[in-house]
Amino acid sequence: MKVVILAGGLGTRISEYTKLIPKPMIPLKGKPIIYYIMKHFYNYGFKNFYVAIGYKGIVLKNFFKKNNFPWDVKLIETGQKTMTGGRLKRLKKHIGNERFFMTYGDGLSDVNLKSLLNFHIKNKKIATLTAVRPPARFGKIKLNQKNNVILFREKSSLDEGWINGGFFVLEPEIFPLIKSDQTFFEKEPLQKLSQKRQLKAFQHKKIWQCMDTVRDKEILEKLLLEKKLKF
Repeated sequence: MKVVILAGGLGTRISEYTKLIPKPMIPLKGKPIIYYIMKHFYNYGFKNFYVAIGYKGIVLKNFFKKNNFPWDVKLIETGQKTMTGGRLKRLKKHIGNERFFMTYGDGLSDVNLKSLLNFHIKNKKIATLTAVRPPARFGKIKLNQKNNVILFREKSSLDEGWINGGFFVLEPEIFPLIKSDQTFFEKEPLQKLSQKRQLKAFQHKKIWQCMDTVRDKEILEKLLLEKKLKF
């Protein structure tokens, strides 16, 4: 099965790094986050990657030109200002008429990819996303009328609802739902699938962490150093 990685965005919320390099090339323990994403898929036997590049794509090209990995990587130019849906649509001719994985180039997880795939096949829908419950960014307190704290709870995943964590399994029927380069995959296509009951959620209750900020980067590096995420 082919694996699509969206890696062309601007990454403005972590501009401390993305002024110079694209977000998927931000290093964690000396290797870019996209390496760990690919290693996770490779560990489950998936080794054909199609990377949708855009912003500072030359950095990704140079990296994969200089480094050899036991998996196959094809870097596809998808435009500087193309949105997530548009980037996927531009890869249609490379994907062909077959089922495929898709994820973002800025998030890591220990999701069981074989279980995810089996769940998708069993449910026979056009799309399956991995639903995650990230820890709340802040702890929770409750006050009474005298401003006494009557409840204090450290930040917990229980304070947050389920969100889209990437790691999709998609059928080729997804492509007609994407209109143009300016289509956000997370808006109209997924909303239409939801309305048609063609979108399933694979609930992942273990580790998932995106990299939107420098603080997120520090959390990811800690997870790797403590070997809570193993690749």
